Amino acid sequence: MFYIQVFAVYSLRNIIDVGSQTSHLLLKGSNLNMKNPFIIGSLSWLFPGAGYFLLGRTKRGLIISGVIWSMFIIAIISGGAYYPGLSFNEGALLYLLHIFATLGNGLGYLIGVFLNLNPPPDTASTLTFEYGGRFLEVAGLLNFLAIIDIFDIYSGRKE
Repeated sequence: MFYIQVFAVYSLRNIIDVGSQTSHLLLKGSNLNMKNPFIIGSLSWLFPGAGYFLLGRTKRGLIISGVIWSMFIIAIISGGAYYPGLSFNEGALLYLLHIFATLGNGLGYLIGVFLNLNPPPDTASTLTFEYGGRFLEVAGLLNFLAIIDIFDIYSGRKE
């Protein structure tokens, strides 16, 4: 998954039509400068770490996307896709916090929803069930922090 993301971002650099009037992207040398921060934020949310690649921060992008995808994979293997295992009426605040945190995974959230369509009946009895849920939430929250960091770099508040 990680290599597909890196390939997609670098392929995006080559596909961009620089001469188009409707393009929001400018290609200068090997760096890709974005005019629309919404595109950066959307791609950063969908593919964790992609915003760093688009801003030319390859090393930081590799580290962040590697950490987030590793945490996501560990969470899925541990049964985190089936957490919290309760309905909205049983614990509204915990349920909403879980949804907000896992939404930060972007594409990972969609994968988790797909895996949760038909959960095994004994998932909640496994020892790693809650750890997987926490890993999934932390991965999403880390991606939210990465998106904020990307906007700070984009706006010039951070190098």
